[in-house]
Amino acid sequence: MAEPTHPRPSAPDELGFESIVYEKAPPRATITLNRPEVLNAFDFRMLRELARACEDASWDDEIRAVVLTGAGRAFCVGADLKSWSADYLGKPREYWKWFGAFKDAHDRLREIGKPTVARINGIAVGGGNELQMACDLAVMADDAFIRHVGLEHGSVPAGGATQWLPIFVGDRRAREIILLCEEIPARQAEEWGLINRAVPAGELDANVDELVEKLAAKLPQTTRYAKQQLNFWRDLSWHETVNHARDWLALSMLGEEAQEAVKAFLKRSS
Repeated sequence: MAEPTHPRPSAPDELGFESIVYEKAPPRATITLNRPEVLNAFDFRMLRELARACEDASWDDEIRAVVLTGAGRAFCVGADLKSWSADYLGKPREYWKWFGAFKDAHDRLREIGKPTVARINGIAVGGGNELQMACDLAVMADDAFIRHVGLEHGSVPAGGATQWLPIFVGDRRAREIILLCEEIPARQAEEWGLINRAVPAGELDANVDELVEKLAAKLPQTTRYAKQQLNFWRDLSWHETVNHARDWLALSMLGEEAQEAVKAFLKRSS
């Protein structure tokens, strides 16, 4: 991915993405996480590409709304633990660098300056739920679920979940989601305010299209500033904690607990 010389948008096919599909059909841009063979688990490259796509969309004045979704049967299941095992376990310096890409992708998505819609086509686990929470609105297929599993895999979900779940669903429910690691069905996620709509899979696109049409009709500059104001609590909780989490989680990669949990998960999955 060549570095741009000016803050000007590019045609998607010029960006050379491999782990995402980036499409523009003004007034809408769509970013599709595209590693369906691993349920769209993100590795370093996907995080970098997601950040770059968000940057490009933020520069394109023809784009008025951005949709984030996943290819195949999942939205996103969070970090690719196979990549973690190979590249980051026992290597806190390398994990710290990886988390920087994760943080940058979140910042680019949250600060895109345009309304974003998570099209949750399948399960959203761990960092996948954190990505959908970074969007402004969310529509979810009613046969999918949300779950956090970090406490079973040696990773505190401090890349958005510990910061934002209490804002979305309240303190007690946030603790239930994080501490119990149980599935939250789409209808329950809607009831709790974790998503906006749970709809039959066959109606997912129609609902997303409806929201995009309504969002695109609003005044772009006014919408951008309204979004910035609405981001206050998300930004405050994020910036107060995320860099501390980056350092602590990096050091936790040295510990037996995290290493044994990830290796046990990969053994069960093989």
